[in-house]
Amino acid sequence: MKPGGEEPVAPPAKLVITEVSKSFVTSRGPVHALDQVSLQVAEGEFICLLGPSGCGKSTLLNLVAGLELPDTGTVAADGKAITGPGRERMVMFQESALFPWLDVLGNVMFALKLKPGLTAAERREIAGYYLRLVGLEKFMHANVHELSGGMKQRVALARALAPNPRVLLMDEPFAALDAMTREQLYGDLQEIWQQRHVTVLFVTHNVREAVCLGDRVVLFSPHPGRIKGEYSIRLPRPRDINSVDVAAHATQITHALKGHFEQGAGI
Repeated sequence: MKPGGEEPVAPPAKLVITEVSKSFVTSRGPVHALDQVSLQVAEGEFICLLGPSGCGKSTLLNLVAGLELPDTGTVAADGKAITGPGRERMVMFQESALFPWLDVLGNVMFALKLKPGLTAAERREIAGYYLRLVGLEKFMHANVHELSGGMKQRVALARALAPNPRVLLMDEPFAALDAMTREQLYGDLQEIWQQRHVTVLFVTHNVREAVCLGDRVVLFSPHPGRIKGEYSIRLPRPRDINSVDVAAHATQITHALKGHFEQGAGI
């Protein structure tokens, strides 16, 4: 409590999502992807959006990225409505989406075109820093086709971080990788997140992955997409996905998911 008996004022949320709904028209008819979804994310928080395919997690990520606009409700960052993409919010997808005609360094430098006023030398220096951060300093001039899947995702992570975004949006970025590579990247991502203090929204359908990475796990149910609950994960970092504590939290969340099944909630 502050002197004089005043309660300390909490800092404003980095992201505020208020009663957002979103539908799409498909060949099979309308799809109600999100229904009255509200969520607040603090500065520097790591939030995992957890749920099965089709529950609206990626749709919500696209709304925060500014790639889509809500039908109703509002999505705001730093108190301003999001109306389109911006370099302060970068996206990392399940596929690395690297440019095959550019080498590793060139792919990361390309993202720095979003920051006007940089010279070529400055862009090269910044790109090199982030490639060192993800452990690829020896592969700066490698061609994309020479990289493993895990290395490609490291390049994609460096590319997303290079413009120094305040929000990193990650859409199942490790889903296509083998278990050993994923485990290495879980440790790397936690270390980088703690160094850079970036706000992260991470989409996954893997319960243990969500517990391993997130400060909070937000549970979604589909048809239509709604938030069905939240879990705070107060485990010390770095976390090991194979640890007993992570497994215990994951079991608790899995039971909650099964409960929604039994109640006919569609999750």
